[in-house]
Amino acid sequence: MHTYDAALAQVVIGHVQHRLALDPVPLGGPGDPVELDAALKEAIGARPSAADQVIRLYADHIEPTVISCDSPRFLSFIPGAPTKAAALFDMVLAASSLHGVSWLEASGAVAAENQVLRLLADLAGMPGQAGGCFVSGGSAGNLSGLVVARDTARTASGDRIANPRIAVSSQAHSSISSTLRIIGVEALVVPVEDHRLTADALRAALAADPHPETVVAVVATAGTTNAGIIDDLSGIAEVAREQGLWFHVDAAYGGGALFSAELRSKFAGIEQADSVVMDPHKWMYTPFDCGALLYRNPALAAAVHTQDAGYLDCLHTEAPQEWNPSDYAYHLTRRPRGLPLWFSLAVNGTDAYRDAVDATRRTALQAAELVRAAEHLELLREPDLSVVLLRRTGWSHDDYYAWSKELLERQIAFVTPTVWEGETVARLAFLHPDITLGAVHEILATMAEPRG
Repeated sequence: MHTYDAALAQVVIGHVQHRLALDPVPLGGPGDPVELDAALKEAIGARPSAADQVIRLYADHIEPTVISCDSPRFLSFIPGAPTKAAALFDMVLAASSLHGVSWLEASGAVAAENQVLRLLADLAGMPGQAGGCFVSGGSAGNLSGLVVARDTARTASGDRIANPRIAVSSQAHSSISSTLRIIGVEALVVPVEDHRLTADALRAALAADPHPETVVAVVATAGTTNAGIIDDLSGIAEVAREQGLWFHVDAAYGGGALFSAELRSKFAGIEQADSVVMDPHKWMYTPFDCGALLYRNPALAAAVHTQDAGYLDCLHTEAPQEWNPSDYAYHLTRRPRGLPLWFSLAVNGTDAYRDAVDATRRTALQAAELVRAAEHLELLREPDLSVVLLRRTGWSHDDYYAWSKELLERQIAFVTPTVWEGETVARLAFLHPDITLGAVHEILATMAEPRG
């Protein structure tokens, strides 16, 4: 199994070349469980199977039943559309079986990842000592960052705070509530104004709370998943300084917008964060799974996350240049998942990323104009980033879901409904720079078709 097989390599690489050359990428759709069970029934047995037969099984039965996030017509959730360079280098990463735990084992990979982290920190305006690591995504980043917030909080006398709490809004990502449950921290839920966390609301919530001294951190969102809304980052940062709170910014979706000069001003205040999460597998066009976690003061994170074991002592020396990614999140074993982004940035240049972000932003604004101009459609709010929320006059919950199913069956687009202010509505999330206005016209035109 560990001997190089040229024929096996050619079969796999041949399929990869075929896949990368597809233009457009087919959307795909859910498979039938009975058909899949039948197709896969004999796939794994005691004896080997010919590689070309197995890859054909994959190509005929598995790949078509996975909806392609890299299709320009994937407009649900937060899409992912890796550049060709990033996708190819992900193959190199896997084929090389690179380890990314420590400087000792992977100094070159860590240095390249840190080069990208430095770029992201500079885009955010964070200080020169900022640093961190790549994790699997925003959920892992939020968990790791807020563990540091919890464990570094102290009373005036230097004691750990008993029963700490963290201030959040109702619009925070679902991973935030999961994180608080996992780490045993209660939430101080701050009311939002137009779905946005503000400094005034945070101040008022702290002033009205009987035990504000137990609140150790605040979480702000820079691009909510549902609507792309950016909280009052600069105002929240000011309150955090006043109250001595850890300031955590979840920019998993919105962080890619920092490449855009046009959008950067919307993120004013992010430079004051104590920890920031961005997901390159979203608006930075990197393969899954890749999240970037940055700390204003990485030493605080290392004091919390560094794992202590006899067999790990060799990783920790006094050499200042040695940087162990395992010291900055809850993980130990990890692959250097930041390298495909590093390769793509080096191959394509940062201007290409700026242009891609600006292109999807323009498409979102143009889509909003099309919605506004249609008599049967209603734009629910101006897009802050690249998410468009709209209502179809007269439609019910069932209408939206039937429409979504038909769109996918007809291979027009993958658009899933969402809930906005208690009502089921349509949501278009634009991240792929190759989505055309013609495709948007086609999608919206189906909403004029009679239902039933």
